[in-house]
Amino acid sequence: MCAEITKEDLGKKVTLSGWVQRRRDLGGVIFIHLRDRSGIMQLVANSELNKEVFETAENIRNEYVLKVSGEVVLRDEENFNPNIETGELELKLDTMEVLDSANTPPIYIDESDNANEATRLEYRFLDLRKDKIKNNLITRAKTCSVVRNFLDSEGFLEIETPFLGKPTPEGARDFLVPSRIRKGKFFGLPQSPQLFKQILMVSGMDRYYQIVKCFRDEDLRQDRQPEFTQIDLEMSFVDVDDVIDVNERLVKKVFKEIIDYDIEAPIMRMEFSEAMDRFGSDKPDTRFGMELFDLSDLLKDCKFNVFAGPIKNGGSVRAINAKGLADFFSRRDIDALVDYVKTYGAKGLAWIAVNEDGSIKSQITKFLSEEETKGILDRAKAENGDIVFIVADKNKVVYDSLGNLRLHIAKKAEIKMDEGFNFLWVTNFPMFEYDENEKRYKAMHHPFTAPMDEDLDKLESEPGEVRAKAYDLVVNGVEMGGGSIRIHSGEVQQKVFNVLGFSDEEAENKFGFLLKALKYGTPPHGGLAFGLDRMIMLLVDTENIRDVIAFPKTQNHTCLMSDAPSIVSEEQLEELGIEVVDEEE
Repeated sequence: MCAEITKEDLGKKVTLSGWVQRRRDLGGVIFIHLRDRSGIMQLVANSELNKEVFETAENIRNEYVLKVSGEVVLRDEENFNPNIETGELELKLDTMEVLDSANTPPIYIDESDNANEATRLEYRFLDLRKDKIKNNLITRAKTCSVVRNFLDSEGFLEIETPFLGKPTPEGARDFLVPSRIRKGKFFGLPQSPQLFKQILMVSGMDRYYQIVKCFRDEDLRQDRQPEFTQIDLEMSFVDVDDVIDVNERLVKKVFKEIIDYDIEAPIMRMEFSEAMDRFGSDKPDTRFGMELFDLSDLLKDCKFNVFAGPIKNGGSVRAINAKGLADFFSRRDIDALVDYVKTYGAKGLAWIAVNEDGSIKSQITKFLSEEETKGILDRAKAENGDIVFIVADKNKVVYDSLGNLRLHIAKKAEIKMDEGFNFLWVTNFPMFEYDENEKRYKAMHHPFTAPMDEDLDKLESEPGEVRAKAYDLVVNGVEMGGGSIRIHSGEVQQKVFNVLGFSDEEAENKFGFLLKALKYGTPPHGGLAFGLDRMIMLLVDTENIRDVIAFPKTQNHTCLMSDAPSIVSEEQLEELGIEVVDEEE
């Protein structure tokens, strides 16, 4: 291959195949950069040495596909190119065969190309020729190889689970697949192999893994796709520490072998409640400060109802201190921050700025006593040049608003972050969260997560107080993976279904095959799934998930290259027993 040629090959005859990256005609000599997956090799066609090859070279253009042969020679020293691995060598051509011509590409096959993403995705087969995307996919392939080798050495079995399964009623929306044979019934594409991997544990396959496609029919974000890939694993006869141990060692090996980065182990752990109180998020970015602090005890009796009201109703007043940024934000900027927190449910955003001369600027201090204002600034450890942002509301709204505002300000103000990767296990999540709209509890992770042993007696009496044996691995504010110890008792599983509002009949209808399996001797078991796409994003340092997937979808679930999804014929629909109706109907 092009970039495999070294000085040891000087004088040898070699054959190469690839694409024309660039062509330079200097009169009697034509230089061609030939590119393949490995890199670039310079070719030389000289009219005096080989007229036939030179005439062929005169007619080729970028992205033509060539097969060439010739002698490896040393370039003139003044023509050395340190930017490519073969920069001191070139191939003096004996033969050149044009395997295929090419139209003028609509995008440049070059990292300097500034084509918009829609065009790049439409011509993804060209975009993939660029070094950045190509190298991301090579990193992805190497990562999968490291993962497989590690898990194989740890005694895990790679076992495939079905794509065509039973639709699941909890979590994100399923993609549904109609059955032609059993009209009116549907398969659901898996959001994860959860139930099947638990049943594998019942089956005695005590260590399972799979690098598997999963599907969620949900609105897309920067780091999500409707189809994504998980590194999925499950283990029997384990508890939390056992699962965390093997996964720490797996991640440590991946980061070392792929990017030569040493992860310090054991990785720090933080309980969910602490993560929310300090960072307003269950996936905290711990590379910088600006942590949340609680003002509720200081303001519970204040006369300003915007603060006192939420506290009396069970909420809180919390704040962050944007140190040294009082002059960074103009009034217009602050108004924009107010609008920003409203997208997370906040009714407003209060602020107190401390000017460089020590004077205070704020619209709310007139509603507070001097003692209350001083208490806020003391709690914030506010100094000259700082600005304190405050939100009062239900705890969820306060956490969401300030947690995201913290990240937003850090990005906008380009706050210095710790270098490298900050790994963190977030543990002891709540088992359930209450849905105000549906007036019922929902599983925070999924309905098969085991409650903490000491909270078992609260399942029926105080479900909101039950903690789960769940754990997420967070890296620089990104949830790279998560898992839990599973329920292995049919009786406990039935109680959890009851808390979630399932009658015995509904539970049997939706999860009967799992409940049946739990009656026949189930080992304690647990596992974890890493988002492979997110892992690769971290390894190659990109914020766009589409950079690490060969053929990604757009935000509206479209593949611009293949034009999927598409309309199907009436005959196909009739065969499936499906009718598509107009939106008005």
